[in-house]
Amino acid sequence: MLDYTAMILAIGPELWLAAAGLIGVLLGATFKDKFNALAFKFGALVLFAAAAFSLMNYQGGEAFNGLVRTNTFVNFAKFVSYAIGGVTLMMSEGFLKRHNTIRYEYALLTIFASLGIGMTLSAADLMTLYMGVETLSLASYVMAAFHRDSIRSSEAGLKYFVLGSLASGMLLYGASLVYGFAGSTQYVVIAAAEPSVGMMFGMVLMIVGLAFKVSAAPMHVWTPDVYEGSPTPVAAFFATAPKMASMVVFANVMYTVFGGIIEQWQLILSIIAALSMIIGSLGALTQTNIKRLLGYSSIANIGYALVAVAAGKEFGAGPLLVFMTLYVIASLGLFAGVLSMRRKGGMVEGINELGGLMRKRPWLAIALSVLIFSMAGLPPFGGFFGKWEVLNAGLDAGLLPLAVILILASVVSLGYYLRLIKIMWFDEPTEKFEAIDGSVTFTVIASAVLTGVVFLIFIYQLSGWAGNAAAGLAI
Repeated sequence: MLDYTAMILAIGPELWLAAAGLIGVLLGATFKDKFNALAFKFGALVLFAAAAFSLMNYQGGEAFNGLVRTNTFVNFAKFVSYAIGGVTLMMSEGFLKRHNTIRYEYALLTIFASLGIGMTLSAADLMTLYMGVETLSLASYVMAAFHRDSIRSSEAGLKYFVLGSLASGMLLYGASLVYGFAGSTQYVVIAAAEPSVGMMFGMVLMIVGLAFKVSAAPMHVWTPDVYEGSPTPVAAFFATAPKMASMVVFANVMYTVFGGIIEQWQLILSIIAALSMIIGSLGALTQTNIKRLLGYSSIANIGYALVAVAAGKEFGAGPLLVFMTLYVIASLGLFAGVLSMRRKGGMVEGINELGGLMRKRPWLAIALSVLIFSMAGLPPFGGFFGKWEVLNAGLDAGLLPLAVILILASVVSLGYYLRLIKIMWFDEPTEKFEAIDGSVTFTVIASAVLTGVVFLIFIYQLSGWAGNAAAGLAI
């Protein structure tokens, strides 16, 4: 007999997303092009409602005989991911309309991708985890290639599909090895199983698959190309909601499934974190396309986040939530800034196109400067406190070499972040950008206010909320 109360407590937001997605499919099939414009408002409302449901059922629960289990740690990530997913959908409509690619399928793909996000976060079993990963991945492949008439978009979708399939295969093979040697696919049973060489091989393959999903080096090669080739709203979605969820899923798997053998995987994650910080920071220095630059920046930031994961549940769970929340908000604002780079000839993405922005659009230059300083981790902006929490987590866990690399990589990153500031404030003005959508304007300003003012004042409250959320992790 199904326990509907337990189902709603555990995966209420996901049930809502699945039902809303299917209703959207029926509405699209019935009204066709008439549903195109309404679909984006419908999708945004669905995602905001899912975020609210995550808070209503914040303590979580267990359902389907242990296949899904939620707690405050994953529900924190659900709330942030769904809310940001709704914002990215709101600012997508104008872009797609101008490029004659506005179709209701985009909004539905975002809903189903968010459903995949929720399934991976709710997973307490390797089968549920893989099903969620594939739900998110399949929707993402189509979104990357959504601009069918663009060679770059088609190429981005193909690259993402091929490399993503390889990573999914590694994740699945690793999960099968873990199942074979542990005798179960449930997290709690695997955690209690006697470690073996075969299980360690499976764990390493699972780490490789999950590292691809978060775009950590050396499994990062798809990131700059997919960010550059995908439509900008799609890249904004990839860089925020799935990124937040994937990092929390990565941490949840390592803490919950393999938490008892941290000495077996801590060094592996430390190497991946160090490579991500180094490759991401150095790779961004030579970029002239702002979306590729943000792609390499995301690789470096994932390296910072992995320091918290490598620090273990006791030291790293709370700092991970703080850092990722501040990072995805700043990233959302920066991609909204990219969406504002439009002239009569279409979108422009060259860094030099921002020349003299302070004289043409002072409010946009100031907002982007706040977001860039936050992303760079400069005080007193929000990103500084995120990096500070991660740095302290690494030091508390005895990961001194990683802490040193984090500081050095942050210094290197100033080279490309301050280059953007210099171009916006001091270079000669280029041709003026066209007027931008209200939703894009709101996103840029709101993100800057959150990272530059709100979290500066309420950083201790955010840290406390994240710490309480981390306390909900299953032992």
